[in-house]
Amino acid sequence: MGHLDGEGRVVIEALITFLGGSAFRMVWGEVSSYFTRRQEHAHELATMQVQAELEASRHGRDMERIKLTADLGVREIQVAGDVEIGKVEADAWLDAVRAVAKPTGIAWVDAWNGAIRPGLATLAAAVVAFGVWQAGSVDDWTQGLVAAILGVYVADRSLAKRGK
Repeated sequence: MGHLDGEGRVVIEALITFLGGSAFRMVWGEVSSYFTRRQEHAHELATMQVQAELEASRHGRDMERIKLTADLGVREIQVAGDVEIGKVEADAWLDAVRAVAKPTGIAWVDAWNGAIRPGLATLAAAVVAFGVWQAGSVDDWTQGLVAAILGVYVADRSLAKRGK
């Protein structure tokens, strides 16, 4: 190979400069693009992971809310049932009180009914009074018994006076 003259050298330098700059830009562009895509991919994966964690947390809260709503619905049904049972018991009690005071039309049955109720009430009141005197205090059961005895007689007469 021989020596290049000035003009050939300039052409070669221009060609090397052109290819060097273009090739360098192309290589740098590809390397830069690769790292940018890699970083974007990592960011997208991190975002997806955070989103998945948020969705799992939201799902857990939703499931807890659904369970709580279902439990409250069951409670509401139970309370409604208890209220209905209380109404039925109160109506049955009122019917029993009314039935006790209703005359049958048979003289001796009405006389017996008229005598037995006050007699049993007096006996029950005596038993309760004796139990309270012996125990020295009044417990819940005794209070309930006294309320029932008074309910039959006081409520019965009060209702009878009002025509019910």
